[in-house]
Amino acid sequence: MADEVVTIAGQRMLACDPAGPAIATEREATDLIGDALGADAHVVAIPVERLGPDFFRLASGLAAAVVQKFVNYERHLVIVGDVAAYEARSAPFRDFVREANRGRHLWFVSDRAALEEKLRG
Repeated sequence: MADEVVTIAGQRMLACDPAGPAIATEREATDLIGDALGADAHVVAIPVERLGPDFFRLASGLAAAVVQKFVNYERHLVIVGDVAAYEARSAPFRDFVREANRGRHLWFVSDRAALEEKLRG
């Protein structure tokens, strides 16, 4: 399966394939934003499997840089999948997830159904 563009609750979303290339650098995030812009998708759903390990290690700065890129390009970033193991290892990451889910620019959801519910909400 390749990345696909779908419309949910009137919002165009780029749904990334879990088997696609890893997002392990700012440049790879920028490339994905370019794909979203080209598809006129305002929401980008990235499976946890696509994110490099530095994304989950906040001290690396990668998560902050990636999120800032999405904010700058006015795209909504959604991380789809189970992040419980990362939250269990890091209180700061757990806090990051909690705060992100209260905001508008970044959400962490367990699965595609939860994402669709949040978009409709």
